[in-house]
Amino acid sequence: MESIFHERQEGSLCAQHCLNNLLQGEYFSPVELSSIAQQLDEEERMRMAEGGVSSEEYRTFLQQPSVNMDDSGFFSIQVISNALKVWGLELILFNSPEYQRLGIDPINEKSFICNYKEHWFTVRKLGKQWFNLNSLLMGPELISDTYLALFLAQLQQEGYSIFVVKGDLPDCEADQLLQMIRVQQMQRPKLIGEETAQSRDQRLPRNDVDQAIEVSHPFDGTGMLDEDEENFQRALALSRQEIDMEDEEADLRRAIQLSMQGSRRSEFLDSLPQNVPQSPHTSQTDSLSSEELRKRRQAYFEKQQQQLQQQDRTQNLHDKPTLSSSTPEADPGGDMSEEDMLQAAMNMSLESVRNHLNTEEEK
Repeated sequence: MESIFHERQEGSLCAQHCLNNLLQGEYFSPVELSSIAQQLDEEERMRMAEGGVSSEEYRTFLQQPSVNMDDSGFFSIQVISNALKVWGLELILFNSPEYQRLGIDPINEKSFICNYKEHWFTVRKLGKQWFNLNSLLMGPELISDTYLALFLAQLQQEGYSIFVVKGDLPDCEADQLLQMIRVQQMQRPKLIGEETAQSRDQRLPRNDVDQAIEVSHPFDGTGMLDEDEENFQRALALSRQEIDMEDEEADLRRAIQLSMQGSRRSEFLDSLPQNVPQSPHTSQTDSLSSEELRKRRQAYFEKQQQQLQQQDRTQNLHDKPTLSSSTPEADPGGDMSEEDMLQAAMNMSLESVRNHLNTEEEK
C-alpha cells in the first residue's frame, strides 16, 4: 500500500488531487489547471463575440464569473477533461445511453472519476485490485471485485456523476508491483477529520452526561464525576447527622445539668431557716458567711448522696429475689451501671423541680 500514490485533501483542490491520484504522480499543480481554465474562458469569449461584441449576450457574459474555476480552487469537468487529453485520455459518462449500450462490466475498466457537487475523486485499478483514492481518506481503500459494482451503484444513488476514463494510463510503480502480489486491508482508512474527532473524544469522559457538561462547562477545578460527587454528598450528609446528634446530646446534658442545679438550689433554699429576714433586694445567702454556706452545702450534698443510696437499695430489693441467710448481702449499688445511676439522678432531679414548682404555685 505504501507504493500507491495518494494525495490528501488541501483546501478545495480536489480536482488536482483527483488527477494526480489517477495518474499516480504529481503531474498537475493549481497553476497549470488555472492556465487550462483561462484558456477555456478565452475560447468561450471568442465564441460569444462571434454574435457581436455589442450584443446584450456578450456584455452579460463578460460580467459573469468564470464557470471553469473560482478562487477556492474548484475546477470544472471541462478543465479535468482537457488536462487528461494531454495524456491521450478521454472521459465518458458512465450512465449515458451510449456507454450502457456497450454492456461493459465495470471490473473490465481501468479507472473512474466520480463527482458530487464540487468534489472529485478517483477509483482506479492497480495491478489486479481496485482502490478508492478519495483525497478525503487518510489512505487508499481496497475495493473487492464483487463490491465494485455495488460501490458505483451506491454513488449514483447518492447523486454522484461517474465518468469512465478511456485510454492508456501512464506506467507507475504501484501498478507494476501489484501485478505480482495482492494486498489485504484489515481496516478501512478513516476520513481525515474522523481520526481527529476520535482522538479528541478519547480525551473526554465516556459518559454522555459528562461529555455534555465538559462541552458546555470547561473543567475549572470545581467539577466532579457523578460517582465522586455522590460520595461527597453522602459524606456531607453523614457529617451533618453526626453534628446534629452531637448538638442534641449537648443540649440534653445541659438540660440535665440545669435541672439538677435548679433542684439542688431549690432544696438548698428550702433547707435554710425560715426565720431569717429577707430583704426585697437581698437574698438569704447574702446574710450568711462563706463558712456557713460551705457547711450547709456539704450537708446538702451528703443528704443527696444518702437519698440516692436509699433509692438504689429500695430498687434492688424490688428487682432481686430475697437472698438466703447463708449468702452474704451484696452491695446495693455495686450492680448498677452508670446509665442506671444517671437515669435515677435525672428522675430525682425532675421530681424535685416539680415539687419546687408546686410549692411556688401554692405560695
